[in-house]
This record gives sequence, structure tokens and C-alpha cells, in this order.
Amino acid sequence: MSSTAAAAGNAAVIERFYAAFSKRDATGMVACYHPDVHFSDPVFPDLRGHEAAAMWIMLCEAGEDLTLEYGAIEASGDSGSAHWDARYTFSTGNKVLNRIDAAFTFKDGRIIRHQDTFDLHKWSGQALGVAGKLLGWTGLMQNTVRKQADKGLRKYIAKNNIGADIIPALDA
Repeated sequence: MSSTAAAAGNAAVIERFYAAFSKRDATGMVACYHPDVHFSDPVFPDLRGHEAAAMWIMLCEAGEDLTLEYGAIEASGDSGSAHWDARYTFSTGNKVLNRIDAAFTFKDGRIIRHQDTFDLHKWSGQALGVAGKLLGWTGLMQNTVRKQADKGLRKYIAKNNIGADIIPALDA
């Protein structure tokens, strides 16, 4: 496959991922992931395989008022990028607008590495209110956010019995 064709195919995978996300279609999102995917962002710094898939499923289920705008999709060779904005109500009842830059690496026509970058302090201020505004920049607050998120994800994975088979096989 030529590098131009690979780039177009990878851009199409990013488009499918966010089109599914904008409909809160976690199954469609997960189908874009390689079984060995590695996901990271400021809240979930190291999710592998089914953990990454479970995070998206959990977020799609919880995000009843989630709206998504995405664009700036680019791809070349085995990498790509996009920008997306998510608007939703956090569990505290606070409204959040999170602006995220995403970087991707591809293998076998699917996303094998997905790294989202956003301002965790700004997110904390919106999601957690005054405490997040005042303390969201501190390592203590950021680690607390990460630990709570990880605990919630682990509980969700166990409750829903989510395993490696959640990501479709490569020959599917």
C-alpha cells in the first residue's frame, strides 16, 4: 500500500472513530482500535487493550448530554492527529467544555496508540468547581482525580465483565 493510500486509510479510521463517538456509539469506536491499543490522557495515563475500550463504553453510557465537535484530522504514514471538543455535564452537575488534541499511531489499519492531551487544571476547575479551580494544578489534586477515575473504571470493568474479547479480532 502506498504511503498516500495508508494516510487516507488512517484518516478514514480517525473519522470513523469520532463519527461513532459523536453518536455515543462505543462499539463503533472500539472497532477502530487494534487489540493491543495503548491509550493515555491526563486522567487515564496508561490504559491497554480492553481497558481503553471499557473507558469509552463507560463514558458513552454516562455522557447523556455529551456533544462532540471534531476536526483537523490529519494522517501521514502510520500516524495521525485530530482536535475535538467535548461538552457534557460532569457527575458534580457542573458543565464542562474540554478541548482535546489527539495523536494516533496505526498498525494493521487500526489505532494502536491513542494519546489525548488537554489542560487537566482547566478541566478540574470546570468539573470540580472551586476546589478544582484552586487546587487543580497541584499534583495532589491531579493524582486524586486519576485514582478516582481508575477506581471507577476498574469497578465498571468488573461489573460488566469486560475482557480482551471486547475489541474485535483483526480478521473480523
